[in-house]
Amino acid sequence: MEPQSSTMLVLSGKSIAENELARCLKNSNTLKLPDDSPVTVVLQSEIENQESVFTGDVFRINSYMGLLSTSIFGKFLIYSPKLASTHDVVSHNFAELPIGAVCVADVQFKGRGRSKNTWESPKGCLMFSFTIQMEDGRIVPLVQYIVCLAMTEAIKDICRQNGMPSLDVRIKWPNDLYLDGLKVGGILCTSTYKSKKFNVSAGIGLNVNNQQPTISLNSVLQRLGCVSPQLQREEIIAAFFNKFECFYDIFISQGFQALEELYYKTWLHSGQRVIVQENNEDQDQISENVVTIQVLISLKDW
Repeated sequence: MEPQSSTMLVLSGKSIAENELARCLKNSNTLKLPDDSPVTVVLQSEIENQESVFTGDVFRINSYMGLLSTSIFGKFLIYSPKLASTHDVVSHNFAELPIGAVCVADVQFKGRGRSKNTWESPKGCLMFSFTIQMEDGRIVPLVQYIVCLAMTEAIKDICRQNGMPSLDVRIKWPNDLYLDGLKVGGILCTSTYKSKKFNVSAGIGLNVNNQQPTISLNSVLQRLGCVSPQLQREEIIAAFFNKFECFYDIFISQGFQALEELYYKTWLHSGQRVIVQENNEDQDQISENVVTIQVLISLKDW
C-alpha cells in the first residue's frame, strides 16, 4: 500500500496574538484530520518567499488580511492548497482554535453538503469554513440565515465599490445561493453542544471563477459586459467577514427581527407562485391550489 500524501496546512494571523497561537499550534503538532491522515503544519512566514509553494491561482493570504477589518472573525487563518474538507478541519479541531478561525482551500475533494452529500470543488471556487460559539440554543438554527445574508450583501458591496454591474444573488431557503435561476453557492452549518455552549462550524462554497458545474459570479459579470476587473476570492471572503461580524452582533443583541426585512428582500421565494396539493380523505382525491408565497416562516418570536 502506498503511503498517504501529507496535507499541508498553512497558519497565519492578522495580529501578533494570532501569529503566536499559530506558532504554538505548529510546535505542539495539535491540528489533526478526522481520518488521522498525515498533516504538515507550516507558518506563512516560513514559506511566503518560496515561489514554488505559492504559484498559479492560489489564495493570496496577504491580500485577504489587508482587506479584513474585523475584531474576531477571520483573523486566524488555516490555508491549504488541496484539502478533503475545510468543514472537517474546523469542526474536528474546534477546541484548539480561536472563535472566528477560518479554513480556506484552493481545491476541496470531499466537501460536505446537506443530507450527507459529498461535493468536489474545482479551482475557482471559494471554499471556507469558520467557527462560531453560541450560548442560546434557540437561535442556533438561525445562524445559517445570517451567513447567507452576509454573503449576498458582501457581493453587492464589492460590485458597487468596484463599479461593476450588480449581481442579484438570492437566498433559496434554507441555505442555498442562486444567481440567474441557477445555484451559485451553498452554506452548511453544524453544531455540537459542550460545556453549556454550542460550537458551530459554518461552511460556505461559492462559484467565483469556475464555469462548472453551473455558473459563477465572474461568468455572469462577463455576460453583463464586465471583462476586467473580476471578483477575487480574497476580497469576497474579507468582505463577507466584515459584513458577517456586523450582522452577527446585531443578531445577538437585537434578535433576528432586526435583520428580517433585509433577509426577505434577498429571499428568492417572495412572490413565487407554487402549486399546493391537498389530499381529500373523504373523496380519495388530490386537489391542487395555486398560491403566492409571501413569507415562508415568521421569525419575529425568536
